[in-house]
Amino acid sequence: MSIQLKHRLSTPLRIGNKTISKRLILAPMSGLTHVAFRELVARYGGYGLLYTEMCSAKTVPHENRYVSPVFRWRDEELPELVCQIFGSEPGVMATAARRIEAEGFWGVDMNFGCSVAAICKRNCGAALLKTPDLAVEIVQAVRSAVSIPVIVKFRTGWEERKNNPGDLARRFEDAGADALIFHPRVAPDRRSRPPKWENIARVKQAVSIPVFGNGEVFCQADAEKMLAATGCDGIALGRIAVAKPWVFAQWTDGFEPDGEIHRKTIKQMLALLNQHYETVTAIRKFKKIAVYIAALFKYGHAFCKRLHNARDVSAIEAEADAFFDASPELAERPNMNLFR
Repeated sequence: MSIQLKHRLSTPLRIGNKTISKRLILAPMSGLTHVAFRELVARYGGYGLLYTEMCSAKTVPHENRYVSPVFRWRDEELPELVCQIFGSEPGVMATAARRIEAEGFWGVDMNFGCSVAAICKRNCGAALLKTPDLAVEIVQAVRSAVSIPVIVKFRTGWEERKNNPGDLARRFEDAGADALIFHPRVAPDRRSRPPKWENIARVKQAVSIPVFGNGEVFCQADAEKMLAATGCDGIALGRIAVAKPWVFAQWTDGFEPDGEIHRKTIKQMLALLNQHYETVTAIRKFKKIAVYIAALFKYGHAFCKRLHNARDVSAIEAEADAFFDASPELAERPNMNLFR
């Protein structure tokens, strides 16, 4: 455990009119950062903020939190929970933000980073980087609509040679954003090449508001390198948090996982998913998470396949027990073929 890293990540940070106690936050991920997963993360603690999945701004004003697959939460998490929305119309985004504020969320985040074709075809997510004026107008509309912190998560741009992320970051700040989460890849480059952390430094140098770096931080050494190389104010953890829900507590509070932590994680995740969703949905959501857990181990492909072929909760637990009873060897770095 790095004492210097722990101290840096545990230093409070002001964002807009609120303060977070930790600078390590959960990155929003579609299909993964649902209410069940967040409850497991919350049991360990150590984070500054939690994030919902990406929610459609068009549906948020009319959603029933007890039925919606994504716009749902536990009341206990609201003081540290940010709702991320996507959309392409300033007025629609502003209306959704008002509902989010009325429900008591810590803040609202705008997604200008999702590069999935189904989202971009609707001129949402990273597609808005093609029309920066519209993206800025959306930030202005949301800022005018609410008093809670407003955060923007975005990528380098649509094409590397045509974008200066520092310029866009400055425009987002001028439009009223209180903080930025920046992923230093162009939108079409899902994860085929390493993220360019130097662009995080450019964003940080361009603005006075907090900047969270995001992209391939898988261990404490990675976190230290990102902070040192970019000067960013904090780090948003994505895939590694899915694989290790205790990672926030480990890096900020000194939590020491035991040899049974992965087995316990699988069983706890299954139980929470069954608590929050009906069985078929719970199993489907678990199998999305299972890929990331399996990626931590040598021969994780075989383990992942067995979990995916399991038909019910009992079968999943039996496969997990058989795998961990054999004392599997952890990989030095996550298997990137699974960590997609």
